[in-house]
Order: sequence, then structure tokens, then C-alpha cells
Amino acid sequence: MNLEIDTKCIHGERHKHQDANCALSYPIYQTASFSHLTPGHNPSGFDYSRESNPTRTYLEETVSSLEQAYDTVAFASGMAAIATAFELFAPGDHILLGEDLYGGVVRFITQVSTKNGYHTEYVDTSDINCVKEKFTKQTRAVYFETPTNPMMHVTDIRAIAEIAHAHGALVIVDNTLMSPYFQNPIPEGADLVVHSGTKYISGHNDTICGFLCASNAQLAERIRLLSKTTGATLGPFEAWLCLRGLKTLALRMERHKSNAIAVRDFLSERNDVEEVRYAGSGMLTFSVNSSDLAQKILKNIKLITFAESLGGTESLLTYPIIQTHPDVPDHVKEKLGITDKLLRLSVGIENPKDIIEDLRAAFES
Repeated sequence: MNLEIDTKCIHGERHKHQDANCALSYPIYQTASFSHLTPGHNPSGFDYSRESNPTRTYLEETVSSLEQAYDTVAFASGMAAIATAFELFAPGDHILLGEDLYGGVVRFITQVSTKNGYHTEYVDTSDINCVKEKFTKQTRAVYFETPTNPMMHVTDIRAIAEIAHAHGALVIVDNTLMSPYFQNPIPEGADLVVHSGTKYISGHNDTICGFLCASNAQLAERIRLLSKTTGATLGPFEAWLCLRGLKTLALRMERHKSNAIAVRDFLSERNDVEEVRYAGSGMLTFSVNSSDLAQKILKNIKLITFAESLGGTESLLTYPIIQTHPDVPDHVKEKLGITDKLLRLSVGIENPKDIIEDLRAAFES
């Protein structure tokens, strides 16, 4: 049966994984190892949970279905998934990076990956002609977010894929801000899709996880080898939390979006707000007319929480310049517009009137 995505969120891949006790909630297989009947004969197909675990496998197949991927590996964090993706490259390789990336990725590139000997170059991936000019014979991949965090720039995935594939390069897309409910990069030409599953996929601010979705068997085989060897795979309890969160993904995403549109409209009408950036989903970024006002808002919010992260049921307000992007060089932050007047709001699923009233009070107190 060809199910719609909101039905897939609830039922997952249950037809492939019927629990012996017919449990509606797929069980947590909290075990490190699995027994064999005889040498070479393991009827379950599972050996050791670092490599594979039934709860994690069920989650991975569900996410693959949602992202229209060939295969997915679930990791202990989004950064673990990203780090594994970069293990595909060798010294001398050239990798193009979107210029507006999560600060943790910039820190990984500048403070961890330099020892690997590949060359990275930042580019505005929303400018297709600029991307074309950056390709060399050594370019092996383009990595970008769309929309970007925090500036909400949008990239044409299909156009980037056409350019990259003509040069034999991979396209790696971080789809965290849209979730598989609003965007599927693989049908648009992406080779790998990254998620911080901590965010919308889990959706309740209660677990850390990540996903790396592969578009074909060759990439999937390599990612599987890397994940079981480096060992940063997701534990069974965290996998179960993700499965529980996924059941309400469709409902949550619709509410996140409608709330964000209402908040966008409220902010856009204020004279003390210089700019509002919104690109769909439940995220928006806005600049106020002074650093003092930005800090006053952070101090005075009551319902909304001043915290890093996004995509949970609760609304969170983040100060990118000191929370998510402190490791980005100052000149890059200035170029991108990440200033001390910029705030990023992950709009939760509370009543929109309450969110707006909390913001209004924080502005005007």
C-alpha cells in the first residue's frame, strides 16, 4: 500500500517488523548482543547493537521511507552523522560548503577536519552561477543547508545537483529545518541527506540523535561500514523516543508552520523590528533595532524559553551570535548578518495568541 506521509509517520514500517507480541509501540531492544543458534546461523539477523539493533533498524527504515532514501543510519547526534559524511573524503579533495552553516559544522571543519587534508571553500549556494564558478577537477561534494541556519537562505537543490553530478561530485543536504514532512532532497537530486533528529523528527526536546540518509546502495554500504566501525550509532532507547516523536510529526509540523506565520505577521508590523526572515516550517529569524532591545527581549520572555536548539514542542528563542555561531569568524558573521541584534525563534506548538502576547510583553516591558 502506498501510504501518505502523515500515515507513514504513525505506522512506520510495521509491515516489515511484526513484533512477536503484536505490540503497537515497537519494543525497546535494550541489549548489547544477540545469541546465535549454531556457528553461522543467527535467525534474527542481529549480532551486536553497535552495528544494528531491531529498534534502531525500525526507526531507520521509517526515516528512509519518509525521506524516500535507499537507506538511513541513525547516529548518536546530528554532528555524528555529519562527521561520518565527511569521512567519505580523502586528502586533496575539494569540498564546497554553504556559507551560512550551523556553527557546530564550522567548528568541525576548522578545528577537527583540517588534519584530513581536504580543501574546503565556502560559497553562497543560493547563487547558482557562483557555485558553477567554484568547481574544480578536485571537487568531490557540495554540502549545504536549505533553508540555512540562521539566515533562512534557500537553495535550489535540483539546480545544484545538476551542476555537481556533471562534475562527478556528491550533493549533501542538511534537511533539519524543514524535516522530511516539508521537504525531500533525494528526489530533487541529493545523494545524502543529514538531519539533526534532535529537532523536528524527535520533536520533544528530550533526546539527541542524528540521521544520514543515502540515495543509493553504494553510498549506503559505505555509510554502514563507517557507522559500525566508528561506533557513533544511536542507542535503542533513544531510537524508541524518536519513533514516539515521529508519530506526531505531521500534526506538529502543520502547527509549527501556522504558528510561525502568525508570529511573522506580528513581528513584521512592529517599527522596532528591522527585518523578519521566514522560509517555511516553524523557524524564523528577526533583527531588532538595537542590541539592547535584543537582550531585553531575551531577559523578559516568560512563556518562550531562552535556549539553544529548535524543533521541539516548546517555543525557544536563541541568540545566534553567542549560542549557535560563536566559532564562526567575526568577518563572516558580519557578512552574513549575524549581529548582536539578530534573534532566532523556533516557534512551538503552543496557542499562537500566547506566543505573540509573550513577545509583545517582552518588547514593551
